[in-house]
Amino acid sequence: MQLIDSRILHHGIRCAAVLAVASLAAPAFGADLAYVGNQGDGTVSVIDTTTDAVIRTLPAHGKIGEKIQAVLTNRAQTRSFVVDAAGNSLVVVDDKSGRIGARLHVGKAPEGASLSPSGKTIAVCVEDDNLVTLVDVARAKVLRKIPTQGKNPEHCVFSADERWLMTSDENSNNVDVIDLAAGRSVALVPTTGKPRGIAWLAGRPIAYVAQENGGGVDVVDVERRAMVQSIKTGLRPADAIASADGARVFVSNGGDGTISVIDTATQKVIATIPVGKRPWNMALTADGKKLYVANGRSHSVSVIDTGSLALIKEIGVGELPWGVSIP
Repeated sequence: MQLIDSRILHHGIRCAAVLAVASLAAPAFGADLAYVGNQGDGTVSVIDTTTDAVIRTLPAHGKIGEKIQAVLTNRAQTRSFVVDAAGNSLVVVDDKSGRIGARLHVGKAPEGASLSPSGKTIAVCVEDDNLVTLVDVARAKVLRKIPTQGKNPEHCVFSADERWLMTSDENSNNVDVIDLAAGRSVALVPTTGKPRGIAWLAGRPIAYVAQENGGGVDVVDVERRAMVQSIKTGLRPADAIASADGARVFVSNGGDGTISVIDTATQKVIATIPVGKRPWNMALTADGKKLYVANGRSHSVSVIDTGSLALIKEIGVGELPWGVSIP
């Protein structure tokens, strides 16, 4: 099992968080905040993406959990929702005060989570119970639990129209396609091996799924209920995220410390960018100009300019950052 998360791509949303200096300074007006979950020390670091500096650490004192994974926040950036795998819960944290609030029981060994494009619902992947738990963001309340056909769902990501939810089932080497209106899994699609992060293309029923044992991504056509292509990227891919226009897919290669950039028109890797050690889960800013990558073994977040496809900064964070999310 990897240390990580996810983010939703289509509207530039995606998952998770960092450690750092404690400060309650506010970001510049209109700035995106990046939330990084530090699995090793149970904290969330908040980065101002305008200055690329950590501006505060959650909670104000202590830790959120013994093994935190994905971290998401509501659109207003007033509350964070943190997956605590050891506590089998989704923990609600007040972003301003740093206080820990409700602990929502979601099931045994949750890991990845994603925010719906509408911002109304969080999907939490619950590995040991083989299900997805849906949570109402405004009420901080569990709505329902949907069983998966596959085993150990790690990432669960909404399609842009919120018709579908796809889960990557690492222990059965497939992905579930969940019909959200019907509230059930309607297809199980085999993949190359140990699927991880999922990147949906906006406006298309196509998802790119990182394959840790396959050394690349599998392209899944939801309408055909089939894997239609595999693209090699690097060693032990962990996550995938698409640009808002669907023209590029970024893949974190955890085994060789790089990010691969795929041109979706040609299905070719057009760039390979070195980052820190064991890159895991990623997030794009709303304008798509920067990519943030959690480096689990470097205890850092790498910042990539998506125009020049170059590394522009590495930000020191907490222990074992699992991933990054930007609301």
